[in-house]
Amino acid sequence: MSSPDANANPTPATISNTLHLPPVTTPVTSVAPGLTPKRLFRMLAIAEAITWTILITALIMRATLGLDWAVLVGGSIHGFVFLAYAFTAALVGVNQRWPFGLILLGVVFAIVPYATIPFEVWLLRRDKLDGPWRRQPTDHPADGNAVNRMLHWFLARPLLLTVLAVLGIAAVFTILLLIGPPGGRD
Repeated sequence: MSSPDANANPTPATISNTLHLPPVTTPVTSVAPGLTPKRLFRMLAIAEAITWTILITALIMRATLGLDWAVLVGGSIHGFVFLAYAFTAALVGVNQRWPFGLILLGVVFAIVPYATIPFEVWLLRRDKLDGPWRRQPTDHPADGNAVNRMLHWFLARPLLLTVLAVLGIAAVFTILLLIGPPGGRD
């Protein structure tokens, strides 16, 4: 028999051993342990291409069926995902230490329909998406600058980064809606 104190305050490890489960090894701070820079960039590149399809379909529906609301809905979805992709290109680009021009090129490719997919393939072939998130500074000279210090700080707090990113994208999206659609209002 075990002592009465052994079961008083069970830890995940003791519960795991009692139930014959593998030990718990995932840190509590890990929000999405399998979400690598490569996987996140791929998800947003594909989402951006999908929303191009939604927007183009909506434009066709407006031109052929007179459904103006389709462009409002499709354009809104596309616009929000475009902003999320741009943020992701910047985040992954800084994490992977891309030159500024390559980060900018990633954002520009989202303006061209479906161009995020070949851009992502190009990055993959050049190993520009390989590697983990850089949560800790290294001896690399760039790790001392303000952008990289902020990157490390936010990547060490992924939940906070996600919430602030969504709120920031939503704020920019709202401001752009208030300004009006590209090309002006009818």
